[in-house]
Amino acid sequence: MSIGAGVALFVIGAILVWGVNVEVEWVNLDMIGYILMGAGVLVFLLGLVLMMRHRQTETVTHTSVDPAAGQSTTRRSTSISGDEVV
Repeated sequence: MSIGAGVALFVIGAILVWGVNVEVEWVNLDMIGYILMGAGVLVFLLGLVLMMRHRQTETVTHTSVDPAAGQSTTRRSTSISGDEVV
């Protein structure tokens, strides 16, 4: 979501800088466009960094022999970022 928001901010800023030719006395639309473009780049890069973080995955396999039946029993569990899936 942050990657899309970064792209949207950049596009809106580019439209303000190069697509709008309106002079407003109380605000500089070019400066707001450049600020939005800079914020869009930062949000985009932050989204990429957060997406590229490595998730910690742990897989455990436990094999034991059932004493009553004499059969081996295997239990597998996988944990991703603290959430256990059995």
